[in-house]
Amino acid sequence: MAKNRKESFKTSSGKEPKPFYDSSDWSAHDKLGHPGEFPYTRGVQETMYRGRLWTMRQYAGFGSARESNERYKMLLDRGQTGLSVAFDLPTQMGYDSDHIMSTGEVGKVGVAISSIEDMEILLKDLPLEKISTSMTINSTAGILLALYIAVARRRGVSADKLTGTIQNDLLKEYIARGTYIFPPRPSLRVITDIFDYCAKEVPNWNTISISGYHIREAGSTAAQEIAFTLANGINYVQAALDKGLDVDSFAGRLSFFFNVHNNFFEEIAKFRAARRMWARIMKDRFKAKDDKSWRLRFHSQTAGSTLTAQQPENNIVRVTIQALASVLGGTQSLHTNSMDEALGLPTEKAATIALRTQQIIAHESGAADVIDAFAGSYYIESLTDELEKRAIDYIERIEGLGGVVKCIETGWIQREIQQAAYEYQRAVESKKEIVVGMNEFIQKESHSPEILKVSEAVAKEQIARLKAFKAKRDQNAVAQHLEKIRAAADGTTNLMPLFVDAVEAGCTLGEISDSLRKVFGQYKETITV
Repeated sequence: MAKNRKESFKTSSGKEPKPFYDSSDWSAHDKLGHPGEFPYTRGVQETMYRGRLWTMRQYAGFGSARESNERYKMLLDRGQTGLSVAFDLPTQMGYDSDHIMSTGEVGKVGVAISSIEDMEILLKDLPLEKISTSMTINSTAGILLALYIAVARRRGVSADKLTGTIQNDLLKEYIARGTYIFPPRPSLRVITDIFDYCAKEVPNWNTISISGYHIREAGSTAAQEIAFTLANGINYVQAALDKGLDVDSFAGRLSFFFNVHNNFFEEIAKFRAARRMWARIMKDRFKAKDDKSWRLRFHSQTAGSTLTAQQPENNIVRVTIQALASVLGGTQSLHTNSMDEALGLPTEKAATIALRTQQIIAHESGAADVIDAFAGSYYIESLTDELEKRAIDYIERIEGLGGVVKCIETGWIQREIQQAAYEYQRAVESKKEIVVGMNEFIQKESHSPEILKVSEAVAKEQIARLKAFKAKRDQNAVAQHLEKIRAAADGTTNLMPLFVDAVEAGCTLGEISDSLRKVFGQYKETITV
């Protein structure tokens, strides 16, 4: 009998696939349903990509607002169909570029945005009424959205014409990423304020992108990614209901954000299982009546954690496999990572190759021509069922332990992810998991790839411009708006209209964040061992 080529064939979630599958592995042939129909296992739209392709986004933002604006124009000119904005660490953490805590970080991992002037430069000449803009921002999401709305107003574009997404998912920050400011409970208050405001004022905006991406980047399995993401979603919905909102007034604008890893079949099954689970959660648990509230719409991004600094050209192949899995899994929006992201910010050449990867899949592969091409595959359907079963078990355990917030505060979720990450790292080190070019098929690099670096002059220019902006404001008006925000944070008034008024009056992101810090305090992480 032939020897297996490796000891284990387990998926990331621990399932050991059989050598082959047949009808005995999946008996629900008559229950699969159609695309666009509950429970949406096969897709949330009836026609999927035969009617319209997914939105092609490239996550971009670095240095100054001017440089990022130029990169956006280049990507749009080359066929990108939506913007995806990366912000620098100070912007994510609620500090202006001139704050001492921003030293050395201005413009480094994203674009620096402190004021309405910065946002105007970032969006210069971009047709806000025609493009969809996704902003990867969490703790300061309401302030960045307010800046976006304020710039649109200055151009005569009303808020009800704007389309896009703010990530606005704080629970996963405590779990996996770390760019939080306030404790969980006041953070949930701000999030539900955004739900309420946008339902009335910005109805075409996705008010949250409930993110499994960073959970997976931190080392979770596919089943954990589904479970922890949907558990967070359950918490957000419940928080909005507790605030008095009607479920169908906001649930249709909830969106999700998932990772795409290398196990091709597991990733396809993951998306199918997540859709089915969310549909049932919304219909059965939360009694949503509008079918738009049942549909899990998601953005996906290829896995940064799978990219290697060794033989970076290999990353093009990894990204292609992951992107194809995302498309065959039914994504609504996709970002493909650039081959050089394990080394630094993407160069223009690498970003263009990443975009071309999506375009080739869309227009040359035939993958977009058939809806849910793997439906009825014994292996895919069995794997979909298995991932759903494991994810439901995790959600039930979370609820038995007191819910997501409690599990974050005790560090239980973080420990589960850490254990999964540890087990994977041990498998790589022992070569039970092969990473081509890193722990096997190693070769000496013949050349050093080009690496994009942000000049220190960017920070100097940004800080000087920000100081000049602050000096020319009506300081009394600024102080009055900041006091209104502080008082509202201490009560129950919706904060979003106050954010919009404040940024229009010249208040900065850091100043507004400081007003909230005075009331909400700052979160201190639970140390887990």
